[in-house]
Amino acid sequence: MLPLRRSLLKPLQDVFRLSHRQLAQRNLLELTDRGFFQGIFPDTAAPRMKQLFTGGQQSIYAGFDPTADSLHVGNLLVIMGLIHCQRAGHRPIALVGGATGLIGDPSGRKTERNQLGETVIETNLKAIEQQLRRVFENHEHCLWDSNKQKFPLPPLTVVNNADWYADLQLIDFVANMGRHFRMGSMLSRSSVQSRLESEDGMSFTEFTYQIFQAYDWLHLLRRHNCCFQMGGSDQTGNLMTGHELISRVERKREVFGLTLPLVTTEEGDKFGKSAGNAVWLDGNKTSPFALYQFFLRMPDSEVEKLLKLFTFIPLPQVEQLMREHTKEPEKRKAQTLLAEDVTLLVHGESGLKQAERVTNALYKGNVEGLAELNLPEIQQTFQGATMVNLLTEPGMSILELAMKAKCFPTETDAVRIINAGGFYVNQKRVQNIAEVLTTGVHILRNGISLLRVGKRNFYIVRWQ
Repeated sequence: MLPLRRSLLKPLQDVFRLSHRQLAQRNLLELTDRGFFQGIFPDTAAPRMKQLFTGGQQSIYAGFDPTADSLHVGNLLVIMGLIHCQRAGHRPIALVGGATGLIGDPSGRKTERNQLGETVIETNLKAIEQQLRRVFENHEHCLWDSNKQKFPLPPLTVVNNADWYADLQLIDFVANMGRHFRMGSMLSRSSVQSRLESEDGMSFTEFTYQIFQAYDWLHLLRRHNCCFQMGGSDQTGNLMTGHELISRVERKREVFGLTLPLVTTEEGDKFGKSAGNAVWLDGNKTSPFALYQFFLRMPDSEVEKLLKLFTFIPLPQVEQLMREHTKEPEKRKAQTLLAEDVTLLVHGESGLKQAERVTNALYKGNVEGLAELNLPEIQQTFQGATMVNLLTEPGMSILELAMKAKCFPTETDAVRIINAGGFYVNQKRVQNIAEVLTTGVHILRNGISLLRVGKRNFYIVRWQ
């Protein structure tokens, strides 16, 4: 099905509803018009790549190491790249690094990663694979109209590089593969140079990472005829090492690299990072509401670029949308479409509905919207809020509620702050300390009350 555009965007609903058609060209290099590719490798290969893309189905892979039990927004552009491959009729391959995750990619890092145990790696692998499959399923169900397309979407293939390294012997690997790597080239990589010049230096373990990523590509070429690798621009050195290995081992085979830009904030920080905290794609770590709000709050200066990178809206519609947005920027139409489509992709229709319910409840004073949320959704939205279980008592006043929930250290503080307008029940300011609690206003039909002191101190009361 196609996503429904909400009333906020009327009467432009029909104008900006996504067509979700297949790419006009199977040539993935057309995505350069969206700012999607920062570079290709080799840099003179565009004509040959176009010939391959338009001549038949190709296999394209990207790798994801299990450094955590969830991917984050910083990984989303690579996932988008694989989905664009799929929409063009090519075969997407997602490699999860059960082996390379034990080594740790030094790219873009100033210090060595903490070593993860095999049990942690295994847990992370399962979570990431499920997450990747869910995003692809959400795309097919919410952002792709299979009834209007000329071909079915090629299925996502997920592979784990631990499967082929488990059968390799160390001496055989070094003897047969090691001879094809040149130390000069490996040492010249920017990811290596920056670490060698750092105070902590670089371990041999990290130095070998590019060898294993290169061999991964060779294995996928032999097993899946995968001639294309896609990765962030920080992976350029690893892609080049893979290209060099294959050119020596499989001299008659051509392979190509596609690098994506590292999307950053206006401050230059990696996209998806805020004060060191990633915006996760796992709804238990970053709620659909929080993800929705992350994109809804994007500044006007960034939104056009992000619409091109993180949605499938055709470019003419993006341009028209931005013209409309410029006329009424306060309505944040462009940001709303961006937030909707990303939330649909990551969390599906149910996640988008949840995000909108919470948004309506929090920012539009919609008590009914808050009443529709269940306890896990409220806890997820207000992470860090104090949980309180209370028994309902006839005639309980606002002051008694505030004290039983331990919102204030003393009754004197409670009276002063409530009278001053600093106390809220279900996002509504309450200033009468003697007001009696009533069902539907103070106690929602889901058996919960949300209390707030000031701007950020939340208390969740569960009535029993």
